[in-house]
Amino acid sequence: MARFDEVKATFWGEGLYGVQPPLTDAVVQNAERRLGVRLPASLLEILRVQNGGLVAESWNAFPTDVPTSWSEDHVPLDDMRGIGRHDGQSSLLDSGYLVEEWGLPSPLVLLSGDGHCWIALDYQTCGRLGEPSVTWFDVDDGTELPLATDFTEFVEGLTAAASFDLDDADGSRSAP
Repeated sequence: MARFDEVKATFWGEGLYGVQPPLTDAVVQNAERRLGVRLPASLLEILRVQNGGLVAESWNAFPTDVPTSWSEDHVPLDDMRGIGRHDGQSSLLDSGYLVEEWGLPSPLVLLSGDGHCWIALDYQTCGRLGEPSVTWFDVDDGTELPLATDFTEFVEGLTAAASFDLDDADGSRSAP
């Protein structure tokens, strides 16, 4: 599990955008009750380091085997929602409203996204008390792309978006 611990230690970027107050057991219990799901322990570990905010540039992308509307080979994770209601900032607690607003399947907990595309904890297969997979949802083209079987695998698969930059005129990628 060293890889998860390595990413967790340097997961968060700088700045206060999206940061909620420090996570407490009471806040977690309230969130799980409101969301109607059991949140993954590995997500809570990261949120106990910092409760939401910008993701460090080293971990702001997840590679894909198929093209998406975002990119030929990855999806972005520029920020991740925390749990709370600080200064009107969006949080995991907004998932129910946003799932309904954007016509997404349920149950989901939205980790990151802008309305057109989302990265979410996907409870559709495992049920509300199971270990959710992580899925990319593209509202505009109606696609769902499974990214990882669970949140730990998702975190361990993160990499820098800069590693996907194309720098050759013909579109070929140079080695990182």
